[in-house]
Amino acid sequence: MSASTDRTRLTGDRAGQRRTFVLIPGAGGTAWYWHRVAPLLREAGHEAIAVDLPGDDPTAGLPEYAGLVAGAIGSRDNVVLVAMSLGGFTAPLVAAKVPVSAMVFVNAMIPRPGETPGEWWDDTGWSDARMAAAKRGGYSTEFDLAVYFLHDVPPDIAAAGEPYQRPEADVAFGSACDFSAWPPAAIRAVAGADDRFFPVAFQQALARDRLGIEADVLPGGHLIALAHPAELAGYLLAL
Repeated sequence: MSASTDRTRLTGDRAGQRRTFVLIPGAGGTAWYWHRVAPLLREAGHEAIAVDLPGDDPTAGLPEYAGLVAGAIGSRDNVVLVAMSLGGFTAPLVAAKVPVSAMVFVNAMIPRPGETPGEWWDDTGWSDARMAAAKRGGYSTEFDLAVYFLHDVPPDIAAAGEPYQRPEADVAFGSACDFSAWPPAAIRAVAGADDRFFPVAFQQALARDRLGIEADVLPGGHLIALAHPAELAGYLLAL
């Protein structure tokens, strides 16, 4: 894809209104994860807020995460929540606090009301799906960061992200996603075609089961915002 084609995609915003994209990170909570996508959204004339969450704080769980995201939104309107991986458990709690116009799950853990992230793995059959995909794909079934997360991330970007890495405290995985219903907003799901952690077929089945929608497939693995920022930004702008 040429630079001129990239620019056309990124400025081809069909909504016609200025929006605020609120970007929720996955495990670890680092806002840095969105650093290649947020500038592209801003260049297209929108506001982009990447929220840093205290993933390594043993006293902060999903309610605290949702409070921080809602606080970052404040009184803004026309908000698009974009939730990555574990961030999928924070998004519905935010939408219960503040109005949102759309919600986008990106390679995300899509919760059921009352479910904890710790329960999600077995509830969804994730382990079997990951193992089966690894065997089909010819890569190791043993989890390795390079194999499952960094296989398509440019080496310089992966190296730049090392200082931002932090563990996710156990408390979040025991927090219930305490919401009663999905918000009256447009909801979309994006699955990375090459996601090895949450394989694409697994994500598609999850979106059908829990949201009743078809997931849109984009190039990239689990860390799609680092590996394919232009494609993800273009998708968000075209909503």
